Amino acid sequence: MSSKPEQKETHQANGAVLPIVPVDCLTSPDRGQLVEPSDFLGPDSDGVEVVVLESRANAKGVREEDALLENGSQSNESDDTSTDRGPEAASPLKETSFSIGLQVLFPFLLAGFGTVAAGMVLDIVQHWDVFKYVTEVFILVPALLGLKGNLEMTLASRLSTAANIGQMDTPKELWKMITGNMALIQVQATVVGFLASIAAVIFGWIPDGHFSIDHAVLLCASSVATAFIASLVLGMIMIGVIIGSRKMGINPDNVATPIAASLGDLITLALLSGISWGLYKELESKAYVNPLVCAFFIALLPIWIIIAKKNAATREVLYSGWEPVIIAMAISSVGGLILDRTVSDPNFAGMAVFTPVINGVGGNLVAVQASRISTYLHMSGMPGESSETAPRKCPSPCSTFFSSDVNSRSARVLFLLVVPGHLVFLYTISSMQGGHTTLTLIFIVFYMTAALLQVLILLYIADWMVHWMWGRDLDPDNFSIPYLTALGDLIGTGLLALSFHILWLIGDRDSDVGD
Repeated sequence: MSSKPEQKETHQANGAVLPIVPVDCLTSPDRGQLVEPSDFLGPDSDGVEVVVLESRANAKGVREEDALLENGSQSNESDDTSTDRGPEAASPLKETSFSIGLQVLFPFLLAGFGTVAAGMVLDIVQHWDVFKYVTEVFILVPALLGLKGNLEMTLASRLSTAANIGQMDTPKELWKMITGNMALIQVQATVVGFLASIAAVIFGWIPDGHFSIDHAVLLCASSVATAFIASLVLGMIMIGVIIGSRKMGINPDNVATPIAASLGDLITLALLSGISWGLYKELESKAYVNPLVCAFFIALLPIWIIIAKKNAATREVLYSGWEPVIIAMAISSVGGLILDRTVSDPNFAGMAVFTPVINGVGGNLVAVQASRISTYLHMSGMPGESSETAPRKCPSPCSTFFSSDVNSRSARVLFLLVVPGHLVFLYTISSMQGGHTTLTLIFIVFYMTAALLQVLILLYIADWMVHWMWGRDLDPDNFSIPYLTALGDLIGTGLLALSFHILWLIGDRDSDVGD
């Protein structure tokens, strides 16, 4: 058998092209033993060399990379039929800017309207007693809304890649992926929800120096229950979206992550508001309810851990996937601290309704890009393998946004969606009188500047981070999106707060915001 470097070349002898035989062809029907190479040689075949190539195949005998090749190669080079060239690596989908934009547009708008609805809800519930007297709940908002990035979007990216490379083609494979991943996100949601409540207590205690055990237990119960229920509902929606998109011939990478966020913010914020309000009412008469709720969801952890451990597809993530979701939760909690410090300030009135929108839009767009780049890299090999598609050095902004590469093309499309998308969302908020805010020209300019800068930074970081993780043997589907969406929350909240502060300094908000 020839060595690996020789496997990529077509061998010739006496002017004749000799066969290259994949490993799969050398196995018996039951794939038990290798068939002897002599079985392929005729009586006059002395001296003929059989070159054996490794072939990655799924259960149907189709190369995994071929799953994304229905529209041909991305290369602009002319076809070369010379026998001197060996088989080339598989290429991803040949997608035009128009096709990418068309597939992303509807889920993007749907997700945007979901964030608008979440902003309207936050604008209303900020005046509830639980938000007034347990202000640490505001710190939970970005952390729990960020769960769609930490868990659901990661789930969507992971399942999109699995579907695209043929790992969900049979009912047995599909069922294993569903059960393992659902159990995994329940474990992660419960743990992250618990840690988010601890972070909220700490961040709330540091500035004021005030600590209440009742409020701490309330935050824990509200956070864990919200994270668990929201992840269960959104995870089931995600699985349905990915299966449906594959049957309709749509690339799941373009639609799954935005749809994960379309109802994610609204469902999560509604659950957090309702659960915390209900538990706050029970705080005086039935103080035992809060610790019971917290203990119930934590007690379910061993069940989900056992199910996730039995699945090979999720076992590794169960052990190694904690760092990104925990760090992302901490980053989002810092954004929550900014929200907690500003939302009650009259100078920042109206900010509550815009925060989920700017954070949600930025997170949705960068999640689409990260998912697409990850799938693109998976088609060239496995994480850690050196490849021309996975450059080791930090990319330049020009290569990220202005090259002819398919990922650069999608970055341009996603960036161009920011302004028209936000204009639609701002008009919707204004027409519904959200935040009691009148949209002035200078406000729109500052808001759009913040939104464009946020997405520009996120798309560049995504291009660098996904390739960097790939080169260090980390699967970007499991590691990149939590960091990116958490950074989106922090950057979006920070830039929005800065914009409101500048507008207050120049007097633009004084006459436009009412109580």
